[in-house]
Amino acid sequence: MKKFYLTTPIYYPSDNLHIGHTYTTVAADVLKKFKKMLGYDVYFVTGSDEHGQKIQQKAKENNVEPKAYVDAIVKDIKELWKMLEIDYDEFIRTTDPHHEKAVQQIFEKLYNQGDIYKSKYEGHYCTPCEAFWAESQLKDGKCPDCGREVHWAGEEAYFFKLSKYRDKLIELYEKNPEFIQPESRKNEMINNFLKEGLEDLCVSRTSFNWGIKVPFDPKHVVYVWIDALSCYITALGYGTENEEKYKEFWPANVHLVGKEIVRFHTIIWPALLMALDIELPSKIFGHGWILFEDDKMSKSKGNVIYPEPIIQLYGIDAFKYFLLREFSFGQDGSFSREKFLQRLNSDLANDLGNLVSRTVTMVEKYNEGLIPAPIKEGEFDESLKEIGINVANKVEQHMDKLNYSQALEEIWKLIRRTNKYIDETTPWILIKEDKERLDTVLYNLTESLRITAILIKPFMEKTSREIWTQLGLKENIVWEDTKVWGKIKAETKVQRGQGIFPRLEVEKELIRLNEANQKLIEERAKNKGKNEEKKVENVEKIEEFITIDDFAKVQLKVAEVVACENHPKADKLLVLQLKLGEETRQVVSGIKEFYSPEDLIGKKVVVVSNLKPVKLRGIESKGMILAAEDSEGKLTLVSTLEEIESGASIS
Repeated sequence: MKKFYLTTPIYYPSDNLHIGHTYTTVAADVLKKFKKMLGYDVYFVTGSDEHGQKIQQKAKENNVEPKAYVDAIVKDIKELWKMLEIDYDEFIRTTDPHHEKAVQQIFEKLYNQGDIYKSKYEGHYCTPCEAFWAESQLKDGKCPDCGREVHWAGEEAYFFKLSKYRDKLIELYEKNPEFIQPESRKNEMINNFLKEGLEDLCVSRTSFNWGIKVPFDPKHVVYVWIDALSCYITALGYGTENEEKYKEFWPANVHLVGKEIVRFHTIIWPALLMALDIELPSKIFGHGWILFEDDKMSKSKGNVIYPEPIIQLYGIDAFKYFLLREFSFGQDGSFSREKFLQRLNSDLANDLGNLVSRTVTMVEKYNEGLIPAPIKEGEFDESLKEIGINVANKVEQHMDKLNYSQALEEIWKLIRRTNKYIDETTPWILIKEDKERLDTVLYNLTESLRITAILIKPFMEKTSREIWTQLGLKENIVWEDTKVWGKIKAETKVQRGQGIFPRLEVEKELIRLNEANQKLIEERAKNKGKNEEKKVENVEKIEEFITIDDFAKVQLKVAEVVACENHPKADKLLVLQLKLGEETRQVVSGIKEFYSPEDLIGKKVVVVSNLKPVKLRGIESKGMILAAEDSEGKLTLVSTLEEIESGASIS
């Protein structure tokens, strides 16, 4: 049997999975079901990336151990996948013991063969992305991936010789044009990252300890690039005593990833595999984002739409159909509740639901519920049959390119053509004038629905089964049966059920859907508040202490603001000239929201004077002004109680 291995990213465990998060997993699940119908033995892996600084910080904020923190989130994620009927074969966690052991083996092998070496790293660091960036890579002084603030960081680290694999990666892209899809992602990788050369990659950290220890240097933990990416092979048993699945399914046929992590999967991952002498995956597909009114969904923006209310109100098939039909998988798409409801009405209620209802009702009304044998061919039959038996091949071609939307469009061409066939043949007139011709029309309608039920099964399994049941069919649903016309046996008794997609009043449903989404948001906020109160009551807060020697390294001085102006390239930054005794130095500070330049002239402030200089949006800053911020976001600068000369040390 042909093998097919696909994966979604090993996700950062978020406690609020919105529609955008579910997109990749829904697409992967449908692809698995489609390939299985074509006769493949499919293995589908998803999972969670649970190590790193941000997880450790989140756990600390919640006063729990990191493993306990991620355990609770992973449980919720699995519950959502269960609701979405995601049929994954393996949920790999980076905290799984067999994964941790394999990652240590990988790291040690790369070190022993000279692909990993020890050095020191300094650069702009984005904590949410856990990534270092050079000054030239920043966008408007912020992380080029997520747009958040970065800070200067430096530490001893191990590096992977990524630069060594630049030419091999370019050769890979040239010899395998399908390796990165869609084409625009490949161009982006070449022009933005490979064209000017690659820097070696930092693959260990010492500033936190929540992670897999480097086996020969345990003060270092293995960084996300090796840890999370290796899940694609450790999920199959690589590095364990039982590598049967690895030998059976690797290399992956396709890694499905969001466009924001294409770089990691098309540059870092293949380079690591080259270094390990492991065969490369066949394809990396970077899909677009689901936006909300052309803006990325974010809790902070208040524009998050959750899948649960949609599924509860309209069913899982309507949700999946909209995600995969409305948006071209390789491009960004803008979600709105109104678009969803309109699509549900037009495609599912008017087209498919109406066709099922009309067909089964006419068989009941005109032939006592029994599907008649076709007797008398007519003018429109051949065109319907031709479309019907050719749809499957077109769907296969589009699905090979992961073009879900166009695959569904081909199916809907058959549905729309069948609805038109009813209008063309007018069964309500034939019952009075030509019963033999009517029997053929009714048979053709049920045959078209049989083929439709098979075609939609990977996308809409419940709806497929419901149509199958209403047609009175008992045999298994087989993909190849879509390519043959005439499989229904005459005298099969239909079983009319409820309408599969009743038509909706859009305005009324918008209110219901908005209320359901808002209710879920409020419930989650309420539960989070209760959990935080419980933690405060029952868990002793964990604090990190420093010694007097640590504090002695920080030099705090009183400084007088002698000049201040707006930063020319940043809306939130001020550029201040500070007098520290005989010295005047420049400091850039993000306090413009709270102070205007004229408010600060002559003020005495406290500054960290021995902070390493850094450029902020192109202007050098030599120090940091101290400020205090309350729970409501109000900020005030730190100063001295009594008047004191500038340059005075604080101890």
